[in-house]
Amino acid sequence: VGLFRTKFFLLDTEYSPTEEDQTEIYIELAKRTGSQPAIIRTLDSGGDKLSTEPLIEPDPNPFLGWRGIRVSLDRPDFFKEQLRAILRASAHGKIGMMFPFISGISETRRCQTLVKECMGELEAEGCKFDANLEIGAMIEIPSAVLVADEIAQEVDFFSIGTNDLIQYTVAVDRINNRVAKLYRSTHPAVIRMIKMTTDAASRAGIWTGICGEMAADLSLIPLLVGLGIDELSVGPHEIAPVRKALLSLDFGECKTLAEEALAMPTSAEIYHLSHEAARAAYPDLIDDNG
Repeated sequence: VGLFRTKFFLLDTEYSPTEEDQTEIYIELAKRTGSQPAIIRTLDSGGDKLSTEPLIEPDPNPFLGWRGIRVSLDRPDFFKEQLRAILRASAHGKIGMMFPFISGISETRRCQTLVKECMGELEAEGCKFDANLEIGAMIEIPSAVLVADEIAQEVDFFSIGTNDLIQYTVAVDRINNRVAKLYRSTHPAVIRMIKMTTDAASRAGIWTGICGEMAADLSLIPLLVGLGIDELSVGPHEIAPVRKALLSLDFGECKTLAEEALAMPTSAEIYHLSHEAARAAYPDLIDDNG
């Protein structure tokens, strides 16, 4: 499980889930996935308020406001309940966690400090947990890309949230019809930021995944592979075609393609290059009109 979302039950308006409630859910996840890894994303609020804090007035700009890790760090007691629950579940399977909406090193370190606090508390209580569980940072803000080398020293992996990274890089709200046409996953700046992130991860000896709609775009898989992406997190119904696409590709060719794409000046050129490579490698999966 490349991304297990926790927002939906943590923001349930009927009740506020306790540590025990969360632990039960995460243990069930661990048991179902068995020896396979499951990565739990901590609360990614998107501007919503906690169930214990009803929305009194709307956030003036929720995309740039109180969301993601900012909410968790502003409510450390609430955050620690989730961290303790994840840690407790890690004794029952291969559980990892990742922090959303990280903008820099300070937030990453504050998160890690709280994780260590929780580990100390659980150890004192005699609770079992995996002290070596993987902890990652979501890279979805341009500032995080620019300091990725520093963040990489604090975590075990990166997960690039392409939906937000594209939005913040090109300053386009994709649900705004007036500017949606400018939301381009193959914008040269986006492609270069993905490469900057994978390069920083490689230098630190950690892996990089993609969590976002871009990961399931079969036309872009040759490009993503060539850029150094190690894992693609996609919806369940997309796993089979994505797996087939990956098995049809040659890494050396993808790397050469990515190098060529990084020198291209327009989104259209980059998309066309990757799309043609995808069509050549797995024509049965590609729409010729794509």
